[in-house]
Amino acid sequence: MAVRPPAKLPPGLSKRAKIIISVVVALAVIVGVLGIFSSILVDYWWYQETHYSEVFWTTWRTRALMFTIFGFIAAVIVVGNAVLAYRLRPAFRPMTAEQQNLERYRVALEPRRRLMVVVAAIVVLLFAGYAAQGMWQVYLQWRNGTNFGVKDPQFGLDISFFTFDLPFYRFVLTFLFVLVGLAAAAAAAVHYLYGGLRINMPGQRLTNAARVHLTVLLGIFVLLKAGGYWLDRYDLDFSDRGPVTGASNADVNAMLPAKSILAIVAIICAIAFFANIIFKNFALPAMSLALLILASLVIGTAYPAIYDRFVVQPSANQKEAEFIARNIAATKAAYGIGDNNVTIDKYAAVSTAPAAEIRNDTQTIPNARLLDPNVISDVVQQTQQVRNVYSFPNRLAIDRYTIDGKEQDYIVAVRELDPNNLSESQSNWINLHTVYTHGYGFIAAPANEVDAAGLPVFVNTGFTDGLIKVTQPRIYYGELNNDYAIVGKSKDSADKEFDRPSNASGDGEVKNTYSGKGGVPIDSLFRKTVFAIKYAERNFILNSGIGANSKILYNRDPRQRVEKAAPFITADGDPYPAVIDGRIKWIVDGYTTSPGYPYSQQESLGSAASDSQTGTGTAALPDETVNYIRNSVKATVDAYDGTVTLYQFDTKDPVLKTWMKTYPGIIKPKSDISKELAAHLRYPEDLFKVQRSLLAKYHVTDPQAFYSAQDFWKVPADPTTTVEGDQPPYYLLSQGPGEETATFKLTSALSALKKENLTAYVSASSDPKTYGKITVLQMPQDSNIYGPSQVQSQFKGDPIISKDIALLDQGGSKVIFGNLLTLPLAGGLLYVEPLYVQGNASSAYPTLQKVLLNFGTKIAYANTLAEGLNQLFGDGAADESAAPPGNAAGTPTAPGADQGTTSSSDPLTAAKQQLANANSELQAAVKAFDTAAKAGDYAAMGVAQQQLVDAAAKVNDASNKVDGLAGITGSSGASGSGSATPSSPASSSGGG
Repeated sequence: MAVRPPAKLPPGLSKRAKIIISVVVALAVIVGVLGIFSSILVDYWWYQETHYSEVFWTTWRTRALMFTIFGFIAAVIVVGNAVLAYRLRPAFRPMTAEQQNLERYRVALEPRRRLMVVVAAIVVLLFAGYAAQGMWQVYLQWRNGTNFGVKDPQFGLDISFFTFDLPFYRFVLTFLFVLVGLAAAAAAAVHYLYGGLRINMPGQRLTNAARVHLTVLLGIFVLLKAGGYWLDRYDLDFSDRGPVTGASNADVNAMLPAKSILAIVAIICAIAFFANIIFKNFALPAMSLALLILASLVIGTAYPAIYDRFVVQPSANQKEAEFIARNIAATKAAYGIGDNNVTIDKYAAVSTAPAAEIRNDTQTIPNARLLDPNVISDVVQQTQQVRNVYSFPNRLAIDRYTIDGKEQDYIVAVRELDPNNLSESQSNWINLHTVYTHGYGFIAAPANEVDAAGLPVFVNTGFTDGLIKVTQPRIYYGELNNDYAIVGKSKDSADKEFDRPSNASGDGEVKNTYSGKGGVPIDSLFRKTVFAIKYAERNFILNSGIGANSKILYNRDPRQRVEKAAPFITADGDPYPAVIDGRIKWIVDGYTTSPGYPYSQQESLGSAASDSQTGTGTAALPDETVNYIRNSVKATVDAYDGTVTLYQFDTKDPVLKTWMKTYPGIIKPKSDISKELAAHLRYPEDLFKVQRSLLAKYHVTDPQAFYSAQDFWKVPADPTTTVEGDQPPYYLLSQGPGEETATFKLTSALSALKKENLTAYVSASSDPKTYGKITVLQMPQDSNIYGPSQVQSQFKGDPIISKDIALLDQGGSKVIFGNLLTLPLAGGLLYVEPLYVQGNASSAYPTLQKVLLNFGTKIAYANTLAEGLNQLFGDGAADESAAPPGNAAGTPTAPGADQGTTSSSDPLTAAKQQLANANSELQAAVKAFDTAAKAGDYAAMGVAQQQLVDAAAKVNDASNKVDGLAGITGSSGASGSGSATPSSPASSSGGG
């Protein structure tokens, strides 16, 4: 038989090619190492600058420790067993075809055996170490765990075992499980290669040494499986087999004993494997392994399923009652909605109220919020932007301030630098990173006031002194620009930073040099080089403006700074600016979370904290599963120098205490919170959204009623927008039932599970005296009280309102429904919704033109809140004479309000006044048409309709004039249209 000649190998690489490849590989390694080194060093400098070095060192020490220990253990177990298999190789191998084929591989590997061992050990160490270091937080919580002082109802163990200990034990067990499996596979491969394991050979296929070696590894593997079964018992506290999270009836009475039995069977199976060392017969371990598999199928799977189907399900409402009760108690405790935090009161929700009672209200109605923070973002953008380099978030914030002894809620924002707004000619490296470095100014307007044109009454515009005193108006740290900035150049440098325009009209420029304590110095060639590598930017080295006094600011987003300073914190998605002692500071709510609270209901954090406004000016929370949450930290970030300050807010939270032991000294005690800061702390939105979704179910405390789910509620959909999502909660300054005065609170309506009727009204107090107290007003179950969507349908279906919208839909404008607020008032519920109109000009912005109200089954459609109250409750419910023209709140404009405008002789101001007058004429025509329509006077309706057309033309002419003058002055803040020509309802609603 002819023998085929061996295949020719391709020619080897030339010496030149090998050198080139070696150089390329070396350069790639060097670049990679330099990139990693620069990132770590830049990270360290940030922690050093912010005085959180302890976080950096503790985190990296822990990660390095876990990488080294677990990587070394993995290398020893996996590679060590491969080496042991080699040492146990038989001295003589039978001359079979199989062994002859393997001989060529043995010959090829033998000269490189030591090198391969080293390489394999390094590879295993790197992969295993990298996987292990990712569990550094699990390790730190296990090491520093703090007792909850509460025991789980099934095993009688402290909650800390499940929260801190069990995850680490599970990680270690899984890690060893994988390592032993890999070690067995590696040992089997080596035994096969060197003849200890002979597959294609009759008779004995394993040498004694190989048999003993593999038997021990398999025995350890099965023994670890026994440990897994034992830990599975505790995991039943998080089972989802039953109607709620936690061990159900079938879990406790069928699965729990099954897991215990399987653990015992696995131990017996492991003993059988070890016995094979002596008896030299695989029959016993094979039978025990078969028994384990059969037991896992019958005892671990089939029996619990059969028990659940035939024992539990026929009377599940009774059988599961005990376990549902456990879930209710645990969920309330874990989410902070227990009886010590939540008060549920019956509320009559009457449908009528006397006018005198409404007129005598001095707390709720005067503070009724008419400015939607989402809608008026466009207004603020147009009127307060001033220069194209500035911008405002899509959603403004709500806060409260006490001015002249009067507490009032305000729409607030800061004028931030937005690099996305820079023109093409402005967008070069020098401008982006050294010239346009910061924003300027704090903006505030009372939330319940508008001027004659339906615009906010600004008491702070940022360029002149306002009613809220700000000593440092510069914004270097904010939400709209997280890119790095190079600041603090020498004072004689020609290219100082752009600070602000010379005036509120945007004219001229004022320059400034940063003098704050924030930032990392870049005063040496070494530091410049490190940052040049980090950001892949040679200008760090080449730019002559970077001098001895220069600093670099990075990680400038408030949420990012807080989460970086405290890596165990999840930051709320809506930081807000507040003026504290004259300085603008971002207030960030920090959450500690855990998925390890036994029997507590598992929730997806991202989904539970989402509503129709999530992502519109707010950040979505991570989509992780939790069943425990606390607002344990309040943090501030100074808008000028970036100082991050963390305060312990929940002094009882065991999770926070665990992290405080891990990172001692980084969190200040609650007693350090100043009174001025405490006055601006809000109950956090994302926590409230999680809690209200749970309260919709967990207000039911009877287990059998809970099982039937007949009294469950739901968070209503946002009726004012076409975007799918829950109605956002709203911050309000109002007086609730039983309160002596108005307090700042976060509120939400809840409706029936399968209907839209209102079933409850939830509010969480932000007042320092009662902070965190949640009140639920529960509506009578035998009444049909309109919920938000039903009220909105009433508004849209009203013939007068719908006719107005249809008739005014002529000029390309649009009607925008603002946030639909629910206010407990006079034993009933008052719904208030502002109606905005936005003109068709490109620079037009929404103006408040109407107010919609509902009380009981009656609705009102008026120019002002006062008029609307009189429509609902009769003349005398409100005093309209107290309201200046166009002030929909029915309250006088704040004295000394700083609008940031020029004198009345300015043509642009005169044009604006002309526009306001045209709007007034249009509104008068609308009112005349309404009156004629109600009276059925078609002749008068025809006259009024012509007046509408004429007034709309005047509005458009005035709008174009304003736009033209705004273009001449170059002030984007002066442009805008107050056109009141509405069209079909547009979507917009304001959370916050």
